[in-house]
Amino acid sequence: MNWEGINEFVAVYESESFTQASRQLSCSTAQVSRQVSQLEKRLGSKLFYRTTRQVSATEAGQIFYQHCRQILDALGDAERALTDLQASPRGKLKITAPVTYGESHLVPLLNNFMQQHPDLELQCHLSNQTLDLVTEGYDLAIRLGRLNNSSMIARRLSSRRLYVCASPDYLARHGEPHTLSELNHHSCLQGTLDYWRFHSQGQERNMRIHGRIRCNSGHALLDAALKGLGIVQLPDYYVEKAMREKTLVSLLESYRCEDEGIWALYPQNRLLSPKVRLLVDYLIENF
Repeated sequence: MNWEGINEFVAVYESESFTQASRQLSCSTAQVSRQVSQLEKRLGSKLFYRTTRQVSATEAGQIFYQHCRQILDALGDAERALTDLQASPRGKLKITAPVTYGESHLVPLLNNFMQQHPDLELQCHLSNQTLDLVTEGYDLAIRLGRLNNSSMIARRLSSRRLYVCASPDYLARHGEPHTLSELNHHSCLQGTLDYWRFHSQGQERNMRIHGRIRCNSGHALLDAALKGLGIVQLPDYYVEKAMREKTLVSLLESYRCEDEGIWALYPQNRLLSPKVRLLVDYLIENF
């Protein structure tokens, strides 16, 4: 792309004056006029209406300005990004994440990251609601499982695995299911959904489950499973400790669905700042 005349054109457009533009650019009015005229000739379009008293943009000039302004803003962002890259990261980071995963996995890493970067300020909001990153000014969101919002850019940080578990006491009293159909004869501890996800015969299968306990808290369902009240399907970060201690037993492993992603999301139209990129790279390395 030929950049000659672009800065002069934008300066004239924004100041509505060749004289003011020349002052901003520290050059002569004649030079500004010459560069704009050569730009118009190169484009084959008249960009300004000129009178002795007023300068106003033509329709072509208005359209061309919108694109030029975006290019110059992006160039400024790129220069600032390189400058920031050489300096210690500073400023605010605003992040949101799911409550349980945030408490158990994310927040300890964020605290370690903050120890390494004393010039940063962190605002972390843990919520199971899907917040609007743009309108609420978040730099980053941590999301679990499948992503549906194509307006976001996502980087995979790690993965999670769903386990179907029950206590040895429950299995001693009710027996162990070996096929999905046998779950119909068991008390299944329900979360927010009334189905569980499995992988059967080469494809994913959602199976409706039933039970006498339903709660939107993973910790509550874990406690019920540990107390022998039923079978539960929960992500690994809820049940791994109990499985290691053998207070829960993993079931139906041949039907386990594929591991799901743990994602860092940020808005598509927002330049990823060096401090956010640094944090994302840190999380990928340490999860």
